[in-house]
Order: sequence, then structure tokens, then C-alpha cells
Amino acid sequence: MLDLERLRALNAVATYGSVSAAAEVLHVTTSAVSQQVAKLERETGQKLLERNGRGVRLTDAAALLAAHAERILAMVEAAESDLEAHRGAVVGELSIAAFPTAARGLLPPALAILAEEHPRLAVCLREQEPHSAVPLIARGEIDLGIVQDWFNVPLAIPDGLVKAPLLDDVADVALPADHLLADRHVIDLNDLRGEAWIAQSAGAICRDWLEHTLRSAGLEPRINHTADEYATQLALVAAGLGCAILPRLGRCDVPPGVRIVAVRPALTRHVYGIWRAEAARRPAIRTAVAALRTAAGAGNLEIAAGIAG
Repeated sequence: MLDLERLRALNAVATYGSVSAAAEVLHVTTSAVSQQVAKLERETGQKLLERNGRGVRLTDAAALLAAHAERILAMVEAAESDLEAHRGAVVGELSIAAFPTAARGLLPPALAILAEEHPRLAVCLREQEPHSAVPLIARGEIDLGIVQDWFNVPLAIPDGLVKAPLLDDVADVALPADHLLADRHVIDLNDLRGEAWIAQSAGAICRDWLEHTLRSAGLEPRINHTADEYATQLALVAAGLGCAILPRLGRCDVPPGVRIVAVRPALTRHVYGIWRAEAARRPAIRTAVAALRTAAGAGNLEIAAGIAG
């Protein structure tokens, strides 16, 4: 009978392209992966890995077996999910990946709910941008992802993943306090024609969205400064060096010298959870999503109160 841990080791080598990469993903040593594959070779009577320069490559037999291993491991995950659902207990381990503002503004209250109501569930949070989190979830390295996309730039979700909405997050514009528009309650994007912008680094999802949105409105983005943390962006705005887009979720303290102004039409991003279809029946995932929605609802009330004040 084929050993599951040996199949898991071979599948990891096939997926990540090397023994060292597989070891890193499986949180074991490279020698442990090599030993598992060697045992699988003896078990099957087939050569599975061959030297290829400084690395290795899969033989035809290994490629065939790895394809079966992927399906077998998915079936095992589904079986474990069904058993957990049948038991109904919220226990075990749950890994969550969340983009930075969700990790700051949404996860702390949600994790506090889970810790209080389900103390036997061990949750591990990893801060991860959506573009890098999605493949980790698809491969089963992360159980649950909190991702985002903007109303006009949807995030591609591969087959085999389930998603559920958590909240819609509105973004405002941060302006220097002495800006001509700083005393308004709401402005149009066209009012910001010719402005200098402060944004995330190139390739970040919010930077790509900002450039797309401005160009769709007929405005060519002039990004003078880049900073990945919103606190740094606000410090640059306070210094009079440009304006920035500031989502309400996870908003940090707004320093003196900055005014927050709403935009018409509203700039909205969608925040939702995603997980593998095979794990959909896990009570831990259903419970975590419920806690996230509770935290999102409370957070929206706090945000609304803060804006109204």
C-alpha cells in the first residue's frame, strides 16, 4: 500500500520543483524529503527522481504517480473535512492568510471571538497579499484566506476555491490640511486632476487599482512617492507632498495636517474569505467565517460612527 506521507513528499517536489523547496513547504529537512522519496522508490520499484544539473527532475513514473498523489491527497482532505463536520467540534489547527489592513482591522476582533468561544481551535495568522495568498490556499498550504479586490478590478479566483463575502470597504482621499479641497465633505475624482499621488509600490494590488481607476476617469496618475504602509503615506500627506487613497478598514490614526474627504462615486473594495472546496464542510472554517463577519459588522458600525463624528 502506498504511504500517504511519501506521496505527500513526492507531490511537493513535483509542485515546487526541487527537494529543498518541498522541504521548506512541508517544514522538514531536505534529507527527510529525500528519504521519503527513496522509500517510495523502493515501495513502487520505480526510479522517481533523476539528477538534473544541481537539482532533480521527475521521471515519467514519478510524474504519473504525482498526478495520482494530488488527487489522493485532495480526497484525504475531503474525508477529513467530512469527519470533522460529522463530529461537529471546532478543534484542531486553522491557518489564515490576510492582507495587511484586514490583518490589522478585521482579524484581531475575529480571533478574539474564536479564542473565547472555541479555545481548542489553534489559529495561525499570516499577513499575505492576495496575489501570493491565492496560490497558497489553492495548494492547501493555507486553510482560509482573507482577500480583496476593487469594484472595477476583480481578483481572479481559480477553480476549486470557494469564496464568501465579508464586507465592502470604502476608501477616502487623504489631503493636506491646507489643500483647496480639504474643507469639502465629498469630492469627485475629476477634482483631483493634476494632483501628485502617494501610493504603494508598483505591482501592489492597491497601486494597480489606483492607476487603473484614475486612467478610467481620464486622469493620468502622477505618483511622486511610494510607501507600502498607510501610516507612512499619511505622514507624507501631512508634509504637503501629495494626496493618497485611504481605505477605512484598519485605518490608522490620522495625523494633524491631514484631512479625510469622501469620494463620489464611492471607491469600494470587496473583502471576502476563500478556501478549498474540499474543506468546505470543516466546522473550523465555517466558524471562522462567522467570526469574521461578526467582526466586520462591528467594524463597519465603528467606522460609520467615526465618519459621522
